[in-house]
Amino acid sequence: MKQQDQGDQEFAFIKEKIKDKPINKRRLLLRTVYNLLCAVLFGVTACFVFVFLKPYIEEWLYPEKGATITIPKDIVPQELEPAPKKEEEEKEPEPEEPEKSQTVVVQEELEPEDYQELQNKLYAIGQRANKSMVTVTGVTSGMDWFNTPYESENSTAGIIIANNGQELLILTEKKIIVNAEAIHITFIDETEASASLKKYDGNTGIAVIAVPLNEISETTMNEISVAALGNSYAITQGTSVIAIGSPLGANYSILCGTIISSQNTVSTIDTNYTIFTTDIIGSENGSGVLINLDGEVIGLVLQDYSNQNNRNTVTALSISELKQVIEDLSNNRDIPYVGLRISTVTNEIAQEYGIPQGVYIKSVELDSPAMAAGLQEADVITAINGEEIINVVQYYQNIYERQPEDVVTISIKRQNGEGYVDLECDVTVGILQ
Repeated sequence: MKQQDQGDQEFAFIKEKIKDKPINKRRLLLRTVYNLLCAVLFGVTACFVFVFLKPYIEEWLYPEKGATITIPKDIVPQELEPAPKKEEEEKEPEPEEPEKSQTVVVQEELEPEDYQELQNKLYAIGQRANKSMVTVTGVTSGMDWFNTPYESENSTAGIIIANNGQELLILTEKKIIVNAEAIHITFIDETEASASLKKYDGNTGIAVIAVPLNEISETTMNEISVAALGNSYAITQGTSVIAIGSPLGANYSILCGTIISSQNTVSTIDTNYTIFTTDIIGSENGSGVLINLDGEVIGLVLQDYSNQNNRNTVTALSISELKQVIEDLSNNRDIPYVGLRISTVTNEIAQEYGIPQGVYIKSVELDSPAMAAGLQEADVITAINGEEIINVVQYYQNIYERQPEDVVTISIKRQNGEGYVDLECDVTVGILQ
């Protein structure tokens, strides 16, 4: 018995009954309330954070696009052909108009004050138009011979061409800003802002840059204006014009003069442009625009298109012929490129030199899509994708409708001995860098 009692005592812990700890209802209630408060606090905080960050997240994931820019185009004037003669029909004689009283015109001699008043009016037009002009500065950096870092700044004139609701779009010259590490804009009130490159045309050398509207103060927005682009097809020899921007190298200059030539053209890649020559003295490094007496831009003064014979004379590219390019650059569209310098073979040229009528290839750009396709100098283009081509305008319009990487079939006539043979070349449209 004693041994059994001792065994029971030795293993008593095995028979020990474990009781559950009594529930503390008060503590459980407090913990539940605490967890609920934490959940509510977390939800409120998350809601505020979401609301605060939502615009930034949406702007990052889905950047808002500015409105599409549309520039009204001008109709190319065509010479009116004489109407065919019709047989005269018997008409009742028209009643004779009563004789009009003659108006006596008295010419008065202009006084110096009258001339000064006229000059003041011309300069007032230029001053209003200068609100659309800016100074564009491209900043680049490098190392000199002594490994000393330096910054270089090149400036040119720019013109405000549109406001898409998000950015202010400015037209300027590509070579000043294409390799720049930073682009600065100086407005007419001397305030500055940073800009970024949107698109450029490697052919004409024009570029569109953008300044975010949130970087421009309300005061500056009230001082500047968007330029009005006029109809340069209406410009003829003797038209009065005003050069603004930096035609002499000084910002916001105003120079008055007349058009002395409106029929000259400059041959560029894949098309030709009309160039206006004036009697305005400028600088070979000048830039800006020509405006008419309504303050509308009718020409772009670009350094690369200054008069080769007289670099002190202001010349400008016709704005009407560039409107489609400017519109597309503003809307981030690439300009199609084939790589030909061309001219129209007219009926007179065809008869005199025995060349087929069409578009004559004067030269082919190196490493261009045209060269890769096998087009050669002296070939005559007669059709594109089966559509007849008889002049440079038709050729350019056909190519301009294409997108980069589109393949077009260009039909040509190539001289072979004393005659011409018909060939076809498949050209992949590219982009001129």
